[in-house]
Amino acid sequence: MLTADARRAVLAPLDDGVGRSAAVVRRLGSAIALGIFEDGEQLPPESDLAAALGVAPTTLRDALAELRSHGLVQTRRGRGGGSFVQVDHSILGELARDRLRELGSSELRELGDMRAAVAGSAARLAARRAAASDIAGLREIIDRLADEPRLGEQRRLEGRYYIAVAAAAQSVRLTRQQFDLQIELGQVLWSLRRSADDLRSDVEAHRLVVDAIAARDPIAARARTEEHIEATTLALIDVHIALVRR
Repeated sequence: MLTADARRAVLAPLDDGVGRSAAVVRRLGSAIALGIFEDGEQLPPESDLAAALGVAPTTLRDALAELRSHGLVQTRRGRGGGSFVQVDHSILGELARDRLRELGSSELRELGDMRAAVAGSAARLAARRAAASDIAGLREIIDRLADEPRLGEQRRLEGRYYIAVAAAAQSVRLTRQQFDLQIELGQVLWSLRRSADDLRSDVEAHRLVVDAIAARDPIAARARTEEHIEATTLALIDVHIALVRR
């Protein structure tokens, strides 16, 4: 169900504005980074994808051409052909740094504030509404995150963790907002390098949130979530400043 909702969020019309080809690249690139589109998966036909995103076919073709140039999409001709996803972690990291360089510190702060508001509210409601199976699912995601050595898979699991918390809150609107934020920030978060100590710290922060949810403590669940996202936002701003100076 989460995968279906995630795909609906990805394949929703883009907001009107300039740089629509770049917006398509960011949307699809983030979906690949989050694992919503898996390695080797065939994307919808170009006409269907353009209609779903609300862009002209030529705009979509330009975006797919850019994704091909980055090595994230492969196009096959002939019978059984189409556009297929290729996951390259190094390229996703480069795209993340490019996107992070484009964003200003104030925009990163605003995105962080929105992310904290949505995720914090979801954690608070999950502490009141989550079923035992929801909590077990959250612990399973965190255990997988703790044992995962690959940075790309760590980022995907963390994105799924936040989506699962929103789903445990039993709020469709919060879950959709979390999808949108993960899609918008999913690519950017790949720019943060993660040491073994960083991973342990993140895993512990998530465990504290889930422990608060299991204890039916909405105040602690929200506070722990907001603290972790605040730290992540500050780290993104630091990386942004270093990239700009460089």
